[in-house]
Amino acid sequence: MIGRKNWLFAHSVKGARASAILYSLVETAKANGLEPYAWLTYVLKQLPEMEAGSSVEHLLPMNLTPADISKA
Repeated sequence: MIGRKNWLFAHSVKGARASAILYSLVETAKANGLEPYAWLTYVLKQLPEMEAGSSVEHLLPMNLTPADISKA
């Protein structure tokens, strides 16, 4: 389980919100059969290649498969 004592280190409301978003995405990746580190690496490589203002929905964990990530 992600989180637990990590919440002690959120020094602000914005920090806690950012942590909650990241933890939610990591847990969603796990729930969809993706390895979280591989998924994050894939997403962070894809983002700079995208046009400004384009949708990122196709990069969400529920829209990818392990095969999609391994191709990249």
